[in-house]
Amino acid sequence: MFLIRLSRHNPSSFTLLTRRLHDQTISSSRLRDLYNFQSPPPLSSSASENPDFNQKNNNKKKPKPQYRPPSSLEGVKTVHSDLPFDFRFSYTESCSNVRPIGLREPKYSPFGPDRLDREWTGVCAPAVNPKVESVDGVEDPKLEEKRRKVREKIQGASLTEAERKFLVELCQRNKTKRQVNLGRDGLTHNMLNDVYNHWKHAEAVRVKCLGVPTLDMKNVIFHLEPCCLLLQDKTFGQVVSKHSGTLVLYRGRNYDPKKRPKIPLMLWKPHEPVYPRLIKTTIDGLSIDETKAMRKKGLAVPALTKLAKNGYYGSLVPMVRDAFLVSELVRIDCLGLERKDYKKIGAKLRDLVPCILVTFDKEQVVIWRGKDYKPPKEDDEYSSFIHRESSIDSDVDLSCSRGAQDSPDETT
Repeated sequence: MFLIRLSRHNPSSFTLLTRRLHDQTISSSRLRDLYNFQSPPPLSSSASENPDFNQKNNNKKKPKPQYRPPSSLEGVKTVHSDLPFDFRFSYTESCSNVRPIGLREPKYSPFGPDRLDREWTGVCAPAVNPKVESVDGVEDPKLEEKRRKVREKIQGASLTEAERKFLVELCQRNKTKRQVNLGRDGLTHNMLNDVYNHWKHAEAVRVKCLGVPTLDMKNVIFHLEPCCLLLQDKTFGQVVSKHSGTLVLYRGRNYDPKKRPKIPLMLWKPHEPVYPRLIKTTIDGLSIDETKAMRKKGLAVPALTKLAKNGYYGSLVPMVRDAFLVSELVRIDCLGLERKDYKKIGAKLRDLVPCILVTFDKEQVVIWRGKDYKPPKEDDEYSSFIHRESSIDSDVDLSCSRGAQDSPDETT
């Protein structure tokens, strides 16, 4: 009872008293005299004085590191590519002449961080460092001649008509499933790698084009062949057949798959930069009231044609050119198409026809031929639609007349 009261009043005195009682019991004990008993060391002793304690602590397992999911961006060396053209996401749907006015995101490379030794400018990864002020004397003046010689070496002798028909027959849908689909994004960077993968197992590959790029098939063919042409001494492709939106791309007689170029792949699609507006508030040469009246009139004009989603638009340019001969305004119904698709169609028509864009309201593309419209000269790709129809009919009539002369008369 006395100890309890003492501990309540002064705890320090209580601990001092308990220590004294403990020392008296140890000194009066006979265990030390009879059995040479030694008390264990106190727990507060330092680890340096107790080697057994240190050894026990060293044997304890170290904590496991925190789990990190595996990533394909780690442990990959920087890729170097000697391809002499700028890497873009799309080669057919992007134009180096039109510069963007802004970016929708920071300049993050779609190839991944530190995976390519080229700097991403937000639009492309140029073959030459954009910080270099002058590149005079870097390119060999005889480079085109060297490329032509290497192309002839890879392609070998020109294909005969029988060989060309044989390759086209092998690439038919009922013969093979090897096909590269070219959609609204056009010829993308990763699509080049797909072409080379098909060329490892077949001499030719079928390229199916649908959607916006088919409006300018001449541009698609231009980028398919020169993209292979710019691969220096690796490979040179050749378009041996074109039927509507289907192309057959031939690799060459002396093509070696082991010498294919190193093409780094884009890991994701970059955001499109901000370009200037296609349609201005007022049309050049017209007032505000005249622009409003023209837009209202253009939406009331009968539609020239209705575009199907993911269709073939190769005959649209000659149709618009023929329509401008009788009407100053043309409306194209794009109901069901995405807005970015018919905006690209309007931009292509502006450059190919040429014409002036009026409005994109109500999913319609309204274009105006301008005040001083002059029909462009006809070429092989964008010749007049009426002229092509008449020539086809004349060819059919001529073939029928020849067949009638060669075939025997049924009445005789």
